[in-house]
Amino acid sequence: MKAILSTLLLFGACAVQAQDSLNVKLLFHWQEDTLPTSSAIDNVYNEVWGYARDGREYAIIGSTIGTHIFDVTDPKNSHEVAMVPGAVQGNSLIHRDYHDYDDYLYIVADEGLSTLQIVDLMLLPDSAPIVYDSDSLVRTSHNIFIERETKRLYVCGGAVLSSIGPVVTANHLSVFSLANPILPELMVNCRFDLSFWNYVSAISGDYIHDIYVKNDTAYCHAGETGFFILDFSDTGNVQKIGSLDVYPQQGYNHSGWLSPNRKVYAMSDETWGMDIKIMDISDLGNIMILDTIGSEEHPLAMSHNLIFRDNFLYISHFVDGLYIYDLTNLDSIRLAGYYDTSTRLHEQGKWEGAWGVYPFLPSGNVLISDMQTGLWVFDVSDAITGIPSSISVSDQLCLYPNPTKGSLEVEGWKGSEMMVYDVYGKIVQTTTSSHLDLSSFSNGVYLIKGINKEGRPIARKVIKY
Repeated sequence: MKAILSTLLLFGACAVQAQDSLNVKLLFHWQEDTLPTSSAIDNVYNEVWGYARDGREYAIIGSTIGTHIFDVTDPKNSHEVAMVPGAVQGNSLIHRDYHDYDDYLYIVADEGLSTLQIVDLMLLPDSAPIVYDSDSLVRTSHNIFIERETKRLYVCGGAVLSSIGPVVTANHLSVFSLANPILPELMVNCRFDLSFWNYVSAISGDYIHDIYVKNDTAYCHAGETGFFILDFSDTGNVQKIGSLDVYPQQGYNHSGWLSPNRKVYAMSDETWGMDIKIMDISDLGNIMILDTIGSEEHPLAMSHNLIFRDNFLYISHFVDGLYIYDLTNLDSIRLAGYYDTSTRLHEQGKWEGAWGVYPFLPSGNVLISDMQTGLWVFDVSDAITGIPSSISVSDQLCLYPNPTKGSLEVEGWKGSEMMVYDVYGKIVQTTTSSHLDLSSFSNGVYLIKGINKEGRPIARKVIKY
């Protein structure tokens, strides 16, 4: 099979930044040109996820034939290490979705006679065996979310086991216990078990398209019905504790993510021309929209999925690709970076471009899945440290040895203050010495920022191992 692979070295020669990117560097790209295309929306690829274990990093991307797992530990040498065939394959397949828990990958699809698949990731990179593959609990699902603290799997849409009989039927939202990670057990089927649930049809009423869950609080995206919040602390008495039925720039309420401080929520409407809503949810009885953000590339621009890591919001923005916003100061939200992954144009009625985003790899590298162009791996360190794209990684700032076990010498520097940033954009050390000691830091990538002898700001990456 013929595949398209491309990489950029993280260290070494500088590359000219294209006009379709800002503060984001391409490390790896994979696209397989022999895979079937869906007949419904012309996509080959769908969701992306990530996983890390034993110092290695993996990218997981769905396609029309199954689930592809790549070792992306060394981006320039990224390669596929496993492929999990889907129960449904070919041009009828559009959606797959993923979440991991306890070293298992959970896989669903939303078309045909699909299954819930559970894959053991502990044997990577050698293999990824399927340990559960059945439609007895979940036949199809549009999205899933696993809340680790409560060990629960939330299943949105599709068809799942009914709580009133041993049959699989249309689902709005169901919750399964993962007390045994490879044998999920149904706890709540909202359609049948909640008296206040509004069941109109399989794709209306309180149908949940996507969900974010923290502890027992579930933030539900219900399409045209809007946004509401459920308390699952007592699964025998689930309560609705907040809602937003009408709001500015309202469209198809698609997805969202909670900020680390649990006070801000970002919400995406999957409707052409609608911006992302940044909301104050500190008072669930009075949810307020603070601001709206978007790519600003076109009147029909549309976002798909979005994830917070620290104060940065990572967005898969369909044909505009990856977008990163800094929400450290909510009074002045800053565009931190972007990279266009798509060759398609903005068109009403077409879903094309970046589908999913994953920013949680220990290296700080970000994964994007593009519906037509496949898997992308990016270095976003310039975006999160605030260093503009015009500031290059200059050889005039010399660090040695690099990689280092801890001790580091600096040459070519003016002697003013230097700052060391971790992959989250946090300053972890400030010094005026030409000797740096990173021995107490965790292994990983760091950024050294200072002033060179010509008085220009410069930056250099270093690996601590």
